[in-house]
Amino acid sequence: MFARLKTMVKAPEPPPAQAASVPSSAAPPAKPPEKKETAQPKLDEKQEEKKKEKEEEAKEENKKDVEKKKEEPTKEQPKPAPAPAAPVEPVNPEAAEGDENGASPPTPPVVYFRYTDDTLRWLVKTFRERTENLKEKVADPYASSPEITPPVTPILKKEDYHRLKEEERKAKEEAEKKKAEEAAKKAEEKKKKDEEKKLEAEKKAEEERIAEEARKKQKLLPDIKFTFLDILFRPIEEKLDTVLGSTIDPFTDRRYIAWLAIVAVAYNYNIWFCSARLAFPFHNETTNRYWIFFDILSDLVNVLDIMVWQPRLQFVKAGDVIKDRALTKQHYRKSPRFKTDIISILPFDLLCLHFQFSAIYRLNRFIKIESFFEFSDRLESIMAKAYIWRVARTTGYLLYSLHLNACAFYVASVHQGLGTTTWVYNGNGTAYIRCYYFAVRSLINIGGLPEPVTTFEIAFQMTNFFIGVFVFSSLIGQMRDVIGAATAGQTYFRASMDGCVAYMNTYNIPKNVQNRIRTWYNYTWDSQGMLDESELLDKMPLVMRTAIAVDINLATFQKIALFQGCDQQMLVDMLLRLKSIIFLPGDFVVKKGDIGKEMYIIKSGAVQVVGGPDNSIVFVTLKAGCVFGEISLLQSAKDGGNRRTANVKAYGFANLFVLEKKDLFDILVHYPESQKVLARKGRKLTKAKPPPAAKNEEKPRGLALFGTKPPTPKLIKAFANLRKLSKQNPAA
Repeated sequence: MFARLKTMVKAPEPPPAQAASVPSSAAPPAKPPEKKETAQPKLDEKQEEKKKEKEEEAKEENKKDVEKKKEEPTKEQPKPAPAPAAPVEPVNPEAAEGDENGASPPTPPVVYFRYTDDTLRWLVKTFRERTENLKEKVADPYASSPEITPPVTPILKKEDYHRLKEEERKAKEEAEKKKAEEAAKKAEEKKKKDEEKKLEAEKKAEEERIAEEARKKQKLLPDIKFTFLDILFRPIEEKLDTVLGSTIDPFTDRRYIAWLAIVAVAYNYNIWFCSARLAFPFHNETTNRYWIFFDILSDLVNVLDIMVWQPRLQFVKAGDVIKDRALTKQHYRKSPRFKTDIISILPFDLLCLHFQFSAIYRLNRFIKIESFFEFSDRLESIMAKAYIWRVARTTGYLLYSLHLNACAFYVASVHQGLGTTTWVYNGNGTAYIRCYYFAVRSLINIGGLPEPVTTFEIAFQMTNFFIGVFVFSSLIGQMRDVIGAATAGQTYFRASMDGCVAYMNTYNIPKNVQNRIRTWYNYTWDSQGMLDESELLDKMPLVMRTAIAVDINLATFQKIALFQGCDQQMLVDMLLRLKSIIFLPGDFVVKKGDIGKEMYIIKSGAVQVVGGPDNSIVFVTLKAGCVFGEISLLQSAKDGGNRRTANVKAYGFANLFVLEKKDLFDILVHYPESQKVLARKGRKLTKAKPPPAAKNEEKPRGLALFGTKPPTPKLIKAFANLRKLSKQNPAA
């Protein structure tokens, strides 16, 4: 029965020594020696075959178990197939001999589940190792434990400790010595490198100096010195110093900008009339005297610009503004502009005394174009609406292009012969106006032009068309950019307002609210030219923002009793924290009972302190420069101390500056003395301010304690009337 149970649960087979112990207790039956020799090998072969079969079956079962675990890990493991029952008392004649001679080697245990066996073996090994470690820990307190612990400082003897410290000191000294030697080596190497760099820089500077000297020798326009003219012109310069000053700021001095306008007119006279005089027959005995007069006048303007104005212009050198007249004159005469100006006034007109009078000798005046662009830049910087000048300048470019084309058309007509074909100018009417008309129709590609006849005319007309398309498209694009830049602010305003209106329509905002918002947008844009001033001020440096804030509000802040005696720099910091808010007519700036978190300064407009029923009573009207709400900045919220005590509403459009309590406290952190002054004044103002008056309500007396008498029910009143009537009738 037990053998069957062992077979069902697949229990391991007992070792052969135990099986052999059973038959050894009883004496085996006597057998003849011959039979014993023949039966022994047969039994050995059978046992070996059985062992091999069992080992193969065990391996196959282990493989099947591993595969099943991989395929179905969550399912229960199948029961192993029953192994063949081992004989309880095997007949092993060698066992007896083994007992007599010595114990036979034990057979390896049979493993049915390899994973379970490995896990159990690992657990046993781990527990044994941990047990050994703990035993060592109990025996030796300095032994390591399985947990990670910080290292234990060893206990040393006094001699060993001193020896160890001495070794550490020597090692440290050697390390410092090595470090110092390395630093000295690095310093020497760096010094050598610096010397080499210095020598290279000196060598390079010497080469540059030699090259500069060679370049000066090869200069087409060497530095020009006017020592003789300076000596002659010095008395006039001294007299002009009393009028113009020794130097002039080219960016802010309006007199210099006005002078640049005169120079620009002289330049335009040369580029317009010299080209016209070259192309058209404008020279004759009658007009030549006028041309000579205006030529001399324009040249005189250029000479005065070179001798009087340009040497007085201040310049910046290494961040310093140079205002010494000798240095400004030297700087101008070494600049390329001085050489250009000298070339532009060379009097080639004197050749007209030997040759025929012509404007071709004045073409060198065209190179003084830098003065025109300087005038354009300076004018834009001082104009409130600079886009007007940009539009005018672009229009001038277009007109001058047409002017040059008209001159070219007249020259081409003269080359072909006036009136020889239908395409050329026929010589009737005013030549300049007719040719200018042709240029307008040709460059702008209006059409309706006479057909060119000759090859020259066709080539000229095609060139006209190509140049006209390019020039006209360029000027139209430039005009679009100018107009777009001029209306950029208005476009931004319209886009912002349209977005706000679309938002209000999406969420069905009431019409009266929409109208008030539109009014706010329009008034804010008309009064400020922008919706948010901070957008502009944030782009400026702190110095500029401070200057603007001080100029607008510092005088008002100094008049406030609460801030008198405080640090001036604290007031400036407060000015930078102000925010501008616009209130519409009737808007409540402050309501009674609200928590006071801000102080208000009236920038423009007026506000009214109102009260009474429906806020119809006006107590006082505050105008520009007044301040209100400053006490609430220093009062605490305890017992409602910072509650507003009155209603303040805007009377018309009111632009107010707002200072929040949080910003004030952030500033006071850096000014402890001013903080003490404000705290002391705040306590005084709070004590002087009367407490909020309690409402004088009359206490009810007598029957009023019970309230009004309820009306008599109608039914009871009817019975009472009937009773009165019944009493009156018997009496009657």
